[in-house]
Amino acid sequence: MTTNSAYVIVGAGLGGAKATQTLREAGYDGPLVLVGAEHERPYERPPLSKGYLLGSQEREGVYVHPDQWYSEHDVDLRLGRTATALDPAARQVTLADGSRIDYAKLLLTTGSSPRRLRVPGADLEGVLYLRRLEDSDRLKAAFRPDAKVVVIGAGWIGLETAAAARAAGAQVVVLESAELPLLRVLGREVAQVFADLHREHGVDLRFGVQITAITSDSDGDGRTVDGVQLANGTRIAADTVIVGVGITPNTGLAESAGLTVDNGIVTDEHLRTSAPDIYAAGDVANAHHPFLGRHIRVEHWANALNQPQTAARAMLGQDTVYDRLPYFFTDQYDLGMEYTGYVEPGGYDRVVFRGSTAAREFIAFWLAGDRVLAGMNVNVWDVTEPIQALIRSRAAIDPTRLADPQVPLESLLPR
Repeated sequence: MTTNSAYVIVGAGLGGAKATQTLREAGYDGPLVLVGAEHERPYERPPLSKGYLLGSQEREGVYVHPDQWYSEHDVDLRLGRTATALDPAARQVTLADGSRIDYAKLLLTTGSSPRRLRVPGADLEGVLYLRRLEDSDRLKAAFRPDAKVVVIGAGWIGLETAAAARAAGAQVVVLESAELPLLRVLGREVAQVFADLHREHGVDLRFGVQITAITSDSDGDGRTVDGVQLANGTRIAADTVIVGVGITPNTGLAESAGLTVDNGIVTDEHLRTSAPDIYAAGDVANAHHPFLGRHIRVEHWANALNQPQTAARAMLGQDTVYDRLPYFFTDQYDLGMEYTGYVEPGGYDRVVFRGSTAAREFIAFWLAGDRVLAGMNVNVWDVTEPIQALIRSRAAIDPTRLADPQVPLESLLPR
């Protein structure tokens, strides 16, 4: 069965929902189909490791739109449907149930999936990942006082789930192969702040370790996790193991259709792929960034929120480009943080701190020469706009004045 030619979006997460909203707000009144593999209507993912996981945000608050929004805006929302094939020549998407959808324009917001742990015992009950709403529900149930929680991976998901587990009273061990948490993202100078933060809150951080196996309860049914085995012979007891070792873009549909794929679906600054009338946005898109002058793939909430809006306008023929600076945030214990900009691993010369790292009230700036590449404000607020302006100025900034909290950031901008 086919439908009349429509604007079709594959991927019913935040990106897909914001694209449908933008299309309607921009005046598109034709057939609009939103396809999602999950049975939940589109929701935002940050609460899954933050407010919702901590119990401070209600379930209804994670959804992008009220339930009735889609019918009110004449969106054909198809949940629990997986797109299995894409034929650019026929301009058609095939779903797992055999139905086919003809498209006039197609947007892929298929997102990403957690990387799986490849060691013996990784499929035991109690080995959990965090990507979907149901995953967050499982973690909430597992976070009990005195529960033994082992987190594999000290990235953002690993640290946020560790903080939530400690807030629930669980005993937490974090295992990381690198020397510090977030080392690749933040560099040694700022990564140490997060190591100190978690140790102060009772987390057992172990760095430079390798996992060889997840062990099972030999006294029970043998299918339930009871520990993690390390290469050095150490075994760590666990009731729950959380795996947070990165994500992989869901490019299978694009690859099978012959689209250009390289660390995501490759697009231009308009979010157009290598195939006519097919666009990509969000985690899955490796998009050319005009300001940075290169392709980047960003896995954070702000990208899923804003990039599909640009793609939707481009689908309507508007001359629009996506050039927002990457942005992400985290909340862990009493630390709130926003990061703006882009720095490749090792792609900076120094970090300049403004404020007190000991009190965890500061801004960190990553510099190449005297040019600001990125800034991270920790428990200091309302500074994102001047940080963005400093980055976009490409100007040489006096590091001494940059470090001085008495010097307004705006005064550092070239006149």
